Amino acid sequence: MTGLVIRALGEHDAHLFHALPDPGLVGRARFGHTYATLAQGGEYRPEWTWVALRGERVVARAAWWGGPDDTAPKALDWFDFADGEADAGARLLRAAPLHAEYNLLAPPGWRADPELRAAVRSRADAAVAGGLTPLVERYRYEWTPADGLPPRPGRLVFRPEPDDTTVAAVLRRVLVGTLDAHDRRVMATGGPDAAVEENMELLHWLPSPREWWRLAHTPAGELVGIHVPARNPSAPCVAYVGVVPEQRGHGYAFDLLAECTHDLVGYGAERIVAATDRGNTPMAAHFARAGYPVAQERLDFV
Repeated sequence: MTGLVIRALGEHDAHLFHALPDPGLVGRARFGHTYATLAQGGEYRPEWTWVALRGERVVARAAWWGGPDDTAPKALDWFDFADGEADAGARLLRAAPLHAEYNLLAPPGWRADPELRAAVRSRADAAVAGGLTPLVERYRYEWTPADGLPPRPGRLVFRPEPDDTTVAAVLRRVLVGTLDAHDRRVMATGGPDAAVEENMELLHWLPSPREWWRLAHTPAGELVGIHVPARNPSAPCVAYVGVVPEQRGHGYAFDLLAECTHDLVGYGAERIVAATDRGNTPMAAHFARAGYPVAQERLDFV
C-alpha cells in the first residue's frame, strides 16, 4: 500500500478537501453544511484543515473551526475517511498539531438504523484511536415559530444583572449537583472556579449583547437561577439555563427556558438552537414540553 502523507492544506489546494466522497450518512454533510475557506466566503482556515494522502488520493480529512478572532480552534467540525482507511484517519488526528472537541453529528434515532449505527461507530472508533476520549452524547434542538411559543408560567421575576461577579456567584451555585458532563469534567480537574471561568468565557465569547442575560427570582425575591438568550456564530440560541440547588424540584427550568424563548423571539429570532446531555432527562423533558424538537443527536469527544 502506498505510504501515507499527512499535511495541512493551503489556499491553493483547499479544493482537495472535496476530493474525498462523503455519503452524507452522519457528520456535518448529513445536515447540509458545506466546507469553504474564509477566502471563499466560508468559515474554515486552510491551515486548520488537514488531509491524509496516498499518492494523490485523499483518504482522510479533518477540519477544525474557530471564530474570526480565535487564535486556536474551538471545535473539530469535520472528520472522515475512505472505506478501509480508519487507521489513516486516526493517524491524521495524532499527527495534526490541533486540539479541540469533536462533535459527531447523527440523525435522531440513529441507533435503530444499522447503516447509520455502523457509520457512527466507525468514526467514533477512529476518533478514539486518534487520541480522543468519548465524553457525552447530547440532543441538539431546533425551534421555529411553527413549533409554537411555550406558555409563560408567570411564577418568576426576571431581571438583568450587569455585574459579572454576581453572575459568576450564581453560576457557582448552579454547578452544585449539575448533570452537565462538560461542567463535571472541568470541575473534576480544576474545581468549581475553573468551571465558572469557562462558562463565563463562553458566554462573553458569544456575539450577542451582554444586556440579554437574566437572573430569575421568586416574587418574594429568592434567587431561582439564570437564563442567557444569545446568538452563536450561526443562529440564536439558548446559551444557558440553570437553577440553584435549593430551588430544584419545582420545574423552574421550564420557566427559564420559556422566558428565554420569548426573549429570543422578541429579539427577532425565527430559529433557535439549543442542546442538553442525553442523560439529563429533566432538562430534556423541559425542552420537549416547550416544543423544541430534536434535530440532531451528537457524540462529543475531548
